Amino acid sequence: MSAHQSLTLRVQAMRYEARGVVSIELQDPEGKTLPEYSPGAHIDLHLGNGLVRSYSLCGAPETRTRYTVGVLLDRGSRGGSRYVHEQLRVGATLTVGAPRNNFELDESAAHTVLVAGGIGVTPIVCMARRLAELGRSFTLIYCARSRAEAAFAEQLSAYGDSVRFHFDDEAGAPPDLRAMLAGQDAQTHFYCCGPGPMLNAFEAACEAHAYPNVHIERFAADPSTEAVQEGEYVVQLSRTGSLVKVPSGKSLLDALLDSGVEVEYSCREGVCGSCETAVLEGCPDHRDSVLSNSERASNKTMMVCVSGCKGSKLVLDL
Repeated sequence: MSAHQSLTLRVQAMRYEARGVVSIELQDPEGKTLPEYSPGAHIDLHLGNGLVRSYSLCGAPETRTRYTVGVLLDRGSRGGSRYVHEQLRVGATLTVGAPRNNFELDESAAHTVLVAGGIGVTPIVCMARRLAELGRSFTLIYCARSRAEAAFAEQLSAYGDSVRFHFDDEAGAPPDLRAMLAGQDAQTHFYCCGPGPMLNAFEAACEAHAYPNVHIERFAADPSTEAVQEGEYVVQLSRTGSLVKVPSGKSLLDALLDSGVEVEYSCREGVCGSCETAVLEGCPDHRDSVLSNSERASNKTMMVCVSGCKGSKLVLDL
């Protein structure tokens, strides 16, 4: 990981936001201005137990003195969210990656539909605030298991009729996204962040309605993309001309690191975008959860932590 991308920030405040959800406010210990970001961006937190986790920024981007993220205590936590909830304390310092955005908001859209599922509301809060400030037309559909688990619901209620809440326990059923998204103009932009099954239902609904402007943000790898590469291939590094052999069953990232190649990386799951690398020749086997279908089809970039090669050789801008 390149050092120039990291900041050392102090946990200034932690706040209960909903059942199982805390927000963390991070500031520079010396009060320095932080790197700017736009709605949809996330940061990587380097936690004290050696894990690195990505969390969406849910504060106001124009406030350059602090970053705010929301963290759900995940029932299936592999240590990241559990560490935040059980061990992280106000006053602690963390290494934090500079903001990165794979979920950019198109501020010029005539109308925007934002769909949030549970803790997926964190980037959506930021987007809604920005659209409201710009006076743009938007609809926000916020889905959660229950009202008690809906972080930032009170804050979002301020947008009145633009926000629709769906609580499974009150409705007696999960949301019918196909019905909820019906009747929108083809120029509308759609954004969704939430758990995997919800994202899949959202994409299917948008496809059924033939909506072209669809954007998603995954905070966990898509299980359907997690197969291991079979068969070896060779990667040529364009800047030096050197070749790196990637044996069957080994990730491209590990092969590069073992060869002494400096590659920025973080999540190792294809969700954070930090290892995105330009492809100059060859056909990648895309297994990330960041690139859109059109970006994958262009084969101009790839996430080297999880993606591989469909042929025998790739040429990368490294």
